[in-house]
Amino acid sequence: MDFPEELYYSKDHEWAKVEGNQIIVGITHYAQDALGDIVFLELPPVGTDVEVNVPFATIESVKSVSDVYSPVTGKITEVNDAVTDAPEIINQDPYGEGWMVKIEMENKGELKNLISSEEYQKFIAEQK
Repeated sequence: MDFPEELYYSKDHEWAKVEGNQIIVGITHYAQDALGDIVFLELPPVGTDVEVNVPFATIESVKSVSDVYSPVTGKITEVNDAVTDAPEIINQDPYGEGWMVKIEMENKGELKNLISSEEYQKFIAEQK
């Protein structure tokens, strides 16, 4: 499995890439693999306020329906329409074209609640 070192990770299996005062958010390779084939994704519109550790999206696979949690508090500034039109992109490229939203952070300090690639790999190993 792939765990890019430049990303932050949550224990809910989201990843976050920091770009200035914004983050790009998606689900991890581990999460998409556990879900199986993703068939539907519901994302909120641009301008939606999100709160740390509160669901902002719903993802449906052939196995289950799951929530996607916001890693920070802020406002959604961009939505990846490509993944709502073709959710299988998340299975194919979870860290690239499979990103979900961009969020303008209210408090960059919330990033300290996320974990590194190495810590996430240890967390996954402990879950098995």
